[in-house]
Amino acid sequence: MLFDSNKSKQYLLLALKILILAVTFGYIYIKLTQDTSEAFTDFIASLSFDLRSALFLLLCILLATANWYFEILKWQTATSSVAPISFKMALEQSLSALTVSLATPNRIGDYGAKVMYFPPEKRKQILLLNFFSNAVQMAVTSVFGCIGVLYIVPKFSIEYATTNLVLFLICILLLGVVAYLFKERQLLIKGLSLTTVLSYLKKIERSIKVKVGFYALIRYLLFSSLFYVLLLFFGAGIDFLEAVPLICSMYLFVSIIPTIFIFDLVVRGGVAVWLFSLAGVSELAVLSTILTMWILNFAFPAIWGSFYVAQYKLKTR
Repeated sequence: MLFDSNKSKQYLLLALKILILAVTFGYIYIKLTQDTSEAFTDFIASLSFDLRSALFLLLCILLATANWYFEILKWQTATSSVAPISFKMALEQSLSALTVSLATPNRIGDYGAKVMYFPPEKRKQILLLNFFSNAVQMAVTSVFGCIGVLYIVPKFSIEYATTNLVLFLICILLLGVVAYLFKERQLLIKGLSLTTVLSYLKKIERSIKVKVGFYALIRYLLFSSLFYVLLLFFGAGIDFLEAVPLICSMYLFVSIIPTIFIFDLVVRGGVAVWLFSLAGVSELAVLSTILTMWILNFAFPAIWGSFYVAQYKLKTR
């Protein structure tokens, strides 16, 4: 019976691997050939292969690689207090989690994928550390994004309804009240409440918090710089100081807008096109930049991560 049970788990794990890989590669194929077919065609047509293009491409690859290097380093640092792992293992966990989560809404699958690399008794802590790591990255995005929004609203005379703003602030206040009233209630996971989560996060060593925050900041500067370099490559012709607040605002908006995985690239493209149209940047340059960013930061790493998913072995003890 034990043999049959283990064999059943192996078959189930194999089926799950095949499903994940099929969904991931299908998702990448759809994104590159259907949802953005016009942008992809224009993107290919706009490419030129000369020395300048080669240097731009090399710079983009270096920035994208550095972005993932610090993401992996951030994850390795976050887990160091509970289950120290090597950089190689952090790389495997980060890329395989990306592969699993790529086709999930707002990449929520990242949480479930990473915890499966750890023993059951440590998975709640790992889940919280993953939340902490992502929350720090979101905090950095929010700070720079808010500064960007405060700059572009008066500069480009963006109109907004006072009523909508008041309603938004009321919603935020209500969420805060609900969180306070239900702070002792158990969340979706047994033994976890808002109070216990906050208490655990407070206990994280200060040195780890500082390092994770530093790596999150470096990552933000890297992928924002990559976005600007790609804009230049595709002929946007926008000044750096004018582009920075638009890039910061864009990353804030696409981070807070909940999206179904089918439409995430469409949402990113729509937000970016609207924002950069304020500065007179062509739609082709923006969409080509968005598509290339997605290929460098998501598609290629997910393909790499698929090898780790295929090799994954379930840890039950």
